[in-house]
Parts: sequence; structure tokens; C-alpha cells
Amino acid sequence: MAEQQHIPLPLKYRPMTFDDVVGQEHVVRTLRHAIEANRIANAYLFIGPRGIGKTTTSRIFAKALNCTSPNGVEPCGKCVNCEEIAAGRSLDVVELDAASHNKVEDVRPIIESVQFKPVSSKFKIFIIDECHMLSTPAWNALLKTLEEPPPHVRFIFATTEGDKVLATIVSRCQRFDLRRIQTNDIVSRLRHVCELEKIDAEDDALLAIARGAEGGMRDALSSLDQLVSFKGEKVTEEDALGVFGLVSRSALEGLAGAILKGDVGAILSSIEAFDSAGKNMRRLTGELLRHFRNLVVVQALGPNAKSLEATPDQIKVLAAQAQAVDPGRLFRICDQLADAEDKLRYVLSVRTLIEMTLIRASRIATTATVEELMKAVRELKATGKLSAEVAVAPVAPAPAAAPIAPTPAAASAKPQRDEPTAPPTAAPAAPAPDEPPPPPPHPAKRVSRSDILNDKKLNDVLASLPGAVVSDIREAVK
Repeated sequence: MAEQQHIPLPLKYRPMTFDDVVGQEHVVRTLRHAIEANRIANAYLFIGPRGIGKTTTSRIFAKALNCTSPNGVEPCGKCVNCEEIAAGRSLDVVELDAASHNKVEDVRPIIESVQFKPVSSKFKIFIIDECHMLSTPAWNALLKTLEEPPPHVRFIFATTEGDKVLATIVSRCQRFDLRRIQTNDIVSRLRHVCELEKIDAEDDALLAIARGAEGGMRDALSSLDQLVSFKGEKVTEEDALGVFGLVSRSALEGLAGAILKGDVGAILSSIEAFDSAGKNMRRLTGELLRHFRNLVVVQALGPNAKSLEATPDQIKVLAAQAQAVDPGRLFRICDQLADAEDKLRYVLSVRTLIEMTLIRASRIATTATVEELMKAVRELKATGKLSAEVAVAPVAPAPAAAPIAPTPAAASAKPQRDEPTAPPTAAPAAPAPDEPPPPPPHPAKRVSRSDILNDKKLNDVLASLPGAVVSDIREAVK
């Protein structure tokens, strides 16, 4: 008995209907409505990164258009047309790989065959993959046919670089931008595959695979297939992390927590451990940036936001960390990580750059923002330590004859002016017409600008701010 041939997981579980497509609901919904309303365009353009379903969606759409016994708008998958399209041997659905067939001679057979009606289907469909690789003369040769094709011809283009497709071509197509598949959607799909394949995989292992796939379902299934070949039918998080050089979820969350607390020692220890274990240090920065991006989303939209790319266990940690950090600091930390991710492409000492970046981020996390400074100033005013007139006008100098809170040393000193003083029991002398009235016997202490700048609490806040901000604040008080 011949041994059964192994089918790779990406091929075995490739979507066959619109219902099987994961993470592209906006595209699937539009295509379904177009079939229902019989509003099929001449050409379609699918744009997006690798492994997210561009070519697969093109084939499903082709099957739905040519299926002889569809289930509503879904292809049956059992008729002759569906089976031939799935196997790639249909005479009415032609696929062209533009990465290796990009010259005028390669598209000339398409131009010549569009005048003939389909053999056994409703439409003659041409699927051109990686269409951005077509040369300009090849596009120009297709232009007239694409603009006014016969009623039985449809074009479907797929590309990873939509900005390289000629604008004259894009304007003649219905454009669909396919997005990266969210991490939790990939985890759910992997768990479903593991149940069907009887694979015992930890949830954190599936999460590590999904993180490594970076939004591509095909890459995730390929990685799972590789892990099963490497470890058998029991897959742990340690196996996944070891193969792909990723940092565990708990370690990544711990590092983010150390940054938020300003714990430089814990940051350096974590980087040392990751580097010694052979982790992908360049990828670590991107993982941290994604984690802090999720913190921003939790603060702005809450833990149930649809745009949150996280599993339920991750969301619990994100919600706890988001409550303990100021939004302004989060934005500044994200800026630091984004700058570092850009510099990592050119730097030689990757570890040093990451260490310095994370230390700066920890300083940002524990440094007072301008908003916090102004709040502290308002608190000082509210408690009576700052005079309200400071923000209105400069403080007028007190008359020389009435010093504030004289000390014993000042009382024994020689007066600066020989002015007669009234006896203790006598009433105060009337002021001269051209002199201001004397202050009350016990005037309230007025706060000068120097008192404000020398206030201990205010200076504690100023000490944690950048020098430029401190200079601006001091200049405003002056």
C-alpha cells in the first residue's frame, strides 16, 4: 500500500469559499454584493502584504462567477468548473505570474484570446499575480483591452506593491486594499487547525506563531507545520520561541512594566538575558512598539476596542498597565521606539542602541510632563503658597519704611534714613500728601518672583523636565 503523501498545512487549509477567508470582511462583503446585484466590474485590483489572501480571494471570486451550481453566492466546490479552477487547469481561468512573465510577449496571448468566448463557463477570467512587475510596454499593450474588454472577459490583478502599478491601470480597476490579519484572528484559526489535526499546542505557543507571522495567515500555517515536523504533535511556547527567536509574552510584558516603572536595572538584565538566549533583538523593538501602541488604544478606546490586536490574557495586562501611565508619556515612549526601529537598519551595535533607547524610554515614563507641571503650579496656588497676582502683574516693591518681618539683627541695625518715629503709645503720623499711605500694622506676606522660583516643590518638578521647557517656564514667571 502506497504511503499517503503529506499535504502542507497552508495548502490543505487554504480557503475554498468566502466564509473561509479570515480578516478580510470588507473585501468579501463587497464581492458578495457585486455577485448578488450582478454588478461585476471589468477589472479588480487586490493590494496587500504577503500571505493575507490576495490570490486565494481571486480564485474564490473566479469560482463564484463560473460555478454551475452555486450556494447563493458561494461556489459549490464540487462542480467541474470549481474543481478545475482549484486545480489550476481550467481553460477559462488563466493565471499569469508577472514576476517571471512581465514582457509584451507574455501578455500578447491574453490580448489574442479575449476575442474568443469561454469554453464551458460564463466568464473568461485572467488572474495576474504580482502585477506590479509587468513592464510599462506590457501594461500599455493591455491598456486598450482592459479599458474596453468583451462582455465575457474579466481581469483580476493582485500585487504586494500597489504604488508601483500605473495610475492609468488603477483608474480602470476596482481597488481593494487587503489588510494584515489581526493576531487574535490568526490564533483562532491556528487553534481550529490544531483541533482538526489532533495537535496539542499551548495557547502561548500559538500566540508566538501568530506574532512571528506579522499578519500573514500563510506564514502562520507554514510555521505551525514546521514546528510539528520539529517537535511532533505537542507544541509548547518554548519550542515556538526557540525556533523563531521571539521573546515570550510574559517576558515582553515584564520588560514593558520595567520601562513604565523606570527600573533601569531590570531593563538591562532583561536585554542581557534576551541577547544571551539568541533572541532577535531587532524584532524586540517592533514587539515593544506594538505593545505600547496597544496601551494607547486601551487608554483611548477601552479594553474592548476592535482595533486592539491582543488575546484576552494580553488585554488584562494591558488594562492594568494603561491605568498606571500618563497618555502624554506613552506617546513620547512610542516616538523613542519608532526612532530606534528606523535606526536599527543602519547601526552596528544593535544591543547598545536598544539599551540606550529603553533607558531613555524609562526616563520618559518617570519624568513629569508639562501638563503635570502646570497642575502642580495650580495646586500650589490653591493651597495658598503662590499668590494669585503672580499670574496677573509683577509684584510692587514694599515701602522702605515698612520692612517685612524684621529680624532682631535688622532691628539693631542703623536706619537707612533719619526719620522720626512715633512713640509706641502715640497714634501713627498722617502721611504726606505726595506719599503713599503706610501699610497696615501686620501686612500679609506677598510672594515675589524669586520666592516662586525658589519654591522647593516647584523646583522638584522642574528638575525632571528638559532644559528647554524649564527655561521657558522660568522666563514666563520673570
